[in-house]
Amino acid sequence: MTAYVYDLGKVSLLLYQLLQDQGNDNAGQWLEKRLQIQQSGNSTQQYLLTFTAIPRFTGKQPVTVSQETATALQKEIPGFFVYDWTLDKLARVWWLLLLPADDKSFYLQQVENLFNGAEMNELATLYSALPLLAYPEEWIPRTAEGIRSNIAPVQEAIMVRNPYPARYLPEAAWNQLVMKAIFTDKPLQSIEGLSRRANAPLAAIIVDFAHERQAAGRPVNPLQWQLLTHFLNSTNFPDIARLWNSALNVEKEAAALVCSESSYPPARELLVQAPEIAREISQGLISWNTIADKISL
Repeated sequence: MTAYVYDLGKVSLLLYQLLQDQGNDNAGQWLEKRLQIQQSGNSTQQYLLTFTAIPRFTGKQPVTVSQETATALQKEIPGFFVYDWTLDKLARVWWLLLLPADDKSFYLQQVENLFNGAEMNELATLYSALPLLAYPEEWIPRTAEGIRSNIAPVQEAIMVRNPYPARYLPEAAWNQLVMKAIFTDKPLQSIEGLSRRANAPLAAIIVDFAHERQAAGRPVNPLQWQLLTHFLNSTNFPDIARLWNSALNVEKEAAALVCSESSYPPARELLVQAPEIAREISQGLISWNTIADKISL
């Protein structure tokens, strides 16, 4: 098995350059000194101590990312984002890439030790780093455990703009992630691979969940209906028809988007009844992103 599924040298250099670009000379000098110490002795104890100490020496200022760097990172690891990261998180993720991975057992044990001893911010950093860890299939159980947690920063690190879950989680764990995101009001449009990983069992769960919410008089996130797009049938189409007749614009727009992206004949026939909405969809004036913007106001 190849330890890393991307060019480790390129990504490590990009993250290091990004650290230097933040203009924090004290943090840069301290990290450079720790790097020299690590390379001279390769001490596991020093490595772990540095990982823990990083925030004290870097601070937690927001990271500024140029479009050029963002594009270069995306080229190496599609879907990987460092937006909204802080300097300590960036430094810790870069530091993780220095952990020797040639010995698989040693590497896995060291990362497991970091997970086991981590406080909340360290956990969030480790989960944000999932797309960059070596032996990626080995972190599926850890990811499933994180999804089940009730720690909001950990949930966000896994769910929001993280390409690892869509690429590696089996269907049941993926479905659990999506439902947990809905339960906890995470931004669905920021889940990487949301449409690509849609599946029939998840569509059925979405419908049952919506019925429970409606029976309790509680609102349903209109974005969740996009997960029915390719799984419409005679059983769930009445839910889309009901949305179509909703007094809420975002619900009617959600129904129209499902119909426009579906090949289910009754859905196509319903869309024909509203040529103006169909035109706005074709022009990009109505999309799942515009609905996400509206409901976040």
